[in-house]
Amino acid sequence: MTDETSPDVASGSQDPTTPEIAPLHVPMLRIIEVGLGAWLLALVVTLVVPALHQGDRDWWPWTCVAGLVLGGIGWTYVRRGRGNAHDAA
Repeated sequence: MTDETSPDVASGSQDPTTPEIAPLHVPMLRIIEVGLGAWLLALVVTLVVPALHQGDRDWWPWTCVAGLVLGGIGWTYVRRGRGNAHDAA
């Protein structure tokens, strides 16, 4: 067997002509808002359909409420700017 990797690749050095890879911009507020909308929709469905919140499933609406509360905390955190990675050093 022959090792086809060059010594430069194996040592981790990069070609000087290779451009830096820029990080992708991820719209975190939009992602959190979509998640909040999904939890709200799930809450409405569990409250409208009686079989989804009676008997052994009586905790299902509270799971949706917890998702909304935690998502709201995350939305506030990112909205205030503390969840932005570009400020991290």
